[in-house]
Amino acid sequence: MSPYRFYWVLFMASPSTFARGTLLAAALGFVVVLLDVSVVNVALDALRHEFATDVAGLQWVINAYTLVFAALLLTSGALGDRLGARRVFLLGFVVFTLASAACGLSSSLPILIAARLIQGLGAALLVPNSLAMLQQAFPDREQRSRAVGWWGAFGGMSLAAGPVLGGILVTHLGWRSIFLINLPIGVLGIYLTLRHVAPHEGSHRRGLDWCGQAVAVLALAALTMALTEAARLGWTHGLVQGGLWLAALAILGFIWIEARSRSPMLPLELFRVPTFTVASVAGVIVNFAYYGLIFVFSLFFQIQQHLSPQLTGLAFLPMTIVLMVVNVLAGRLITRMGARLLMVLGLALAAFGYVLLSPVSVDGSYWLLVIPMLLAASGIALVVPTMTNATLSSVDASRAGIASGVLNSARQVGGMLGVAVFGYLVRDTAPDAFMRGMHLSIGISVALLVSGSALCWFGIRPDRLKV
Repeated sequence: MSPYRFYWVLFMASPSTFARGTLLAAALGFVVVLLDVSVVNVALDALRHEFATDVAGLQWVINAYTLVFAALLLTSGALGDRLGARRVFLLGFVVFTLASAACGLSSSLPILIAARLIQGLGAALLVPNSLAMLQQAFPDREQRSRAVGWWGAFGGMSLAAGPVLGGILVTHLGWRSIFLINLPIGVLGIYLTLRHVAPHEGSHRRGLDWCGQAVAVLALAALTMALTEAARLGWTHGLVQGGLWLAALAILGFIWIEARSRSPMLPLELFRVPTFTVASVAGVIVNFAYYGLIFVFSLFFQIQQHLSPQLTGLAFLPMTIVLMVVNVLAGRLITRMGARLLMVLGLALAAFGYVLLSPVSVDGSYWLLVIPMLLAASGIALVVPTMTNATLSSVDASRAGIASGVLNSARQVGGMLGVAVFGYLVRDTAPDAFMRGMHLSIGISVALLVSGSALCWFGIRPDRLKV
């Protein structure tokens, strides 16, 4: 035991105190990450006017963050195993906080996008290592399950509160406030981590697949660039076609590298387990539809219906409240209904909710959207915790961490692609053109969710789940 660790254990905190402090620090790390996933949507119109940009520029503000977050999740977990979760988590909080300050002080769109990229790096360092810290602080399985439940609840509340909080901040303090609000949270998180989280030297059980990581970043960046810039340049432009070809080659190269690596960041043998594969595909579909349509509806409320950021945030409030409530309910239902049935019903319910949104129009009443939004959100909320449970139950306990990381990365990639594809469809903000793109986006979401429901029914085998 190092002298610093001995001093910390002897003088700094009792076990119960440091465990609770660790939980709060880990939860704050998750809070800022998810807050910045949802809070930016209500500032889209303010950013559009501030930087005189188009829909493609707004897509970059959203996807720059998600791109780096998705690409680095798996490697940051392995880095925490080698260097210590506390150390990497602290680094993540510092990076995220400084990047948030840079976002809030940005004087141009390229600077804001660059700061969002760095924010994504901080987010990737925070999330997997926050869970690793909980695992170390709560060795008892039952206490750890409760701690992870609270961790998820804090994250769910921040995701739900994001649009409302963001709307209030943008309306009364300007768009910069949605980023600067992270500064006091970051300072508090850093303090709690230093004060309560036990030092941990880490281990060298997991290797670092830097080659695979670099190619993964290249593939996602090229694909995001091509899909986003197609809205400005068209599909026949050399830059767009070159990006698509580069993405395809990088994906093939990534698979080749992972198949031959001794310590792959993405163990391909996991995909030999049908339930794991189906859950990962469902994760891509759910986030593709949900985050893609959140982006579209944010633009619809602000640009087409001319709602203020505050009213836009309130427009999402019923949906986000249902997400919180049904998430908790899903944890109880899964033991009664089973993962397969719950995922099938959840995806079908989300598809039905979006079908009811199809008649949406510029002049239509908001209240006609409430019930469909509640149904869609209920379906999504049933699926998300259930797919996580199915993923962890389909693999050996020794691989639970990497399996969870793959699922979370898949979901982030799905969200990024949803924003890119649907952003292309609504690139023209003229009312008629925008509404055609919006209706097509809803139709694509319905088709994918129905396909995902069928895939879960045929692909998940209850008898293959480990208990």
